[in-house]
Amino acid sequence: MRLGELWRRPEARFLVLFLAVLGSSFTVIALRPVDTALVAPYTAFVARLSGSALRLLGEQATVVGCVVSSPRFAVTIFNGCNGLITSLIFISGVLAFPARWSAKVIGVVGGLLAIQVINLVRVVSLFYIGIYFPALFNDAHIVVWQSVVILAGVALWIAWAELIAAPGRRAT
Repeated sequence: MRLGELWRRPEARFLVLFLAVLGSSFTVIALRPVDTALVAPYTAFVARLSGSALRLLGEQATVVGCVVSSPRFAVTIFNGCNGLITSLIFISGVLAFPARWSAKVIGVVGGLLAIQVINLVRVVSLFYIGIYFPALFNDAHIVVWQSVVILAGVALWIAWAELIAAPGRRAT
């Protein structure tokens, strides 16, 4: 099969575009100036949001930078814990998918909000796991919640592709 023939296949175009957008976005956020100007402040925002949610739940949480703490437990939110990686995977899938730009905008905005809500639940639940089940914290953090957040991002993309981007279009 020639390259031109391969490029005419929508699944090939999707895969190439997905990997290009994903690779580019991962490269950009790895740059120190981008990390300093955008990623670190965003991660601190996630920490503040998490601290606010914990205070709403009655926890005496304080936030300093990316550290959320209370008299009972403290957690530091790092770049891999801020939902950004899942967001970039999701956005790459949306942008690479053959859909109208209006559907892509709906997907990006709705998906980012949903991923951040899921990530907020993740951080808050991990905080309470750290308080009540500290021996389970690492497994809950690494094995359970990282998988859940990534799978949720994939599930959101599938739902977007089926319901918003290409409703009624089914693979045969």
